Amino acid sequence: MKLGNVTSAALIMALGATLGACNSNQPAPIETGFGPSPDLPKPTDKLLPTVNVATAKAWTGDSKPTPAAGLAVNQFAADLDHPRWLYQLPNGDVLVAETNGPPRPEDGDGIRGFFMKRVMKKAGAGVPSANRISLLRDADGDGIAETHTTYLSGLNSPFGMTLVGDTLYIADTDAIVTVPYVEGETTNTATPEQFFALPAGEINHHWTKNVVASPDGSKLYASVGSNSNVAENGIEAEEGRAAIWEIDIASREGRVFAKGLRNPVGMDIDPSTGTLFTVVNERDELGNNLVPDYLTSVKDGAFYGWPYSYYGQTVDTRVEPQDPDLVASAIAPDYALGSHTASLGLDLTSGSTGAMAAHFGEGAFIGQHGSWNRKPRSGYKVIFVPFANGMPSGDATTVLDDFMTDDTAHGRPVGVLLDQSGSLLVADDVGNRIWRVTSQ
Repeated sequence: MKLGNVTSAALIMALGATLGACNSNQPAPIETGFGPSPDLPKPTDKLLPTVNVATAKAWTGDSKPTPAAGLAVNQFAADLDHPRWLYQLPNGDVLVAETNGPPRPEDGDGIRGFFMKRVMKKAGAGVPSANRISLLRDADGDGIAETHTTYLSGLNSPFGMTLVGDTLYIADTDAIVTVPYVEGETTNTATPEQFFALPAGEINHHWTKNVVASPDGSKLYASVGSNSNVAENGIEAEEGRAAIWEIDIASREGRVFAKGLRNPVGMDIDPSTGTLFTVVNERDELGNNLVPDYLTSVKDGAFYGWPYSYYGQTVDTRVEPQDPDLVASAIAPDYALGSHTASLGLDLTSGSTGAMAAHFGEGAFIGQHGSWNRKPRSGYKVIFVPFANGMPSGDATTVLDDFMTDDTAHGRPVGVLLDQSGSLLVADDVGNRIWRVTSQ
């Protein structure tokens, strides 16, 4: 499956020509890839997959995304450097991880790697990582952060953050690190100390690592994406990956809590039930309509299919050798979020108060970063998935839209955060802004 170091000029030209092109299967309406029981069409497995990359060009002037009826949006913070993830401290300060991928010399070598680097550059993901966490403070409560400081620098592609007691845990690309936390400080001068190593290495294909704490503060849950699309680098390269880890804080011992999750990114825990939820980016190159990204509760010891199968026990025939026994144990996720939507951000309304939670009720806000390999494009918006009895149920609705006009992506939403004021903050890594959505 791996193309290796192919140097054929004809193949390079053919791959380049697929920018903006579409393979032969016609995309179904994006709505068919949503909900508890999505349609799963026959796969299209071709050497040249659909590539339909939107050119990244940040917002200008007073332009901004469009909120749904009954909502308003304003710029909470600007002049950031690829902001990806958000975390609010107990005193109301907001931390934002300004980050991008680390050096990965063996990730996607050969012609496919060359091509993917071009794709990511066009999509706005080719910038160096700022490797820092900034602090935003809205002391006067007007919905605009008047304080913007570098809180912590010198990190290694940081992403997830969580505070337990007076210790801040940060998920770098290769480890969870810690620094002491002092309330009110706008700058942290401590040197991060490694707490728990995470799978990384010279490939490190899905580099983002996230971390959340259990409600009682005794455990951490860390998400680690796969090292490939469908194990084309060999299953040995996937050791400890495509998984969510559980780490005991007192002993620093960790175990794989659930596996077969191709790229779990956003995580949140329902405080009323203790149930861990995650959004997962599924595999590519099976056509416009496969495979739906998804939102799911995460069961201890469960296997969710990757790489051998998807959406339960639908076998991916590209993967050899297969593992029939493992496929037989695969469980289907709870709710599909559309194919290639790159659903990344996640925040549950359970346990939250304020206007946005009241406006939408029980459910989950999800940031969809947007497709690079579907025509027409999917994602590029923030959505809300309603819950019933603690589980996703019903039709998703759009919260924030129009990040893209024509062939231009002015923004791409990533992390979403219900803040203490009851507003929804949205990290926009192409627009280099944080948007604030409120209920009118």
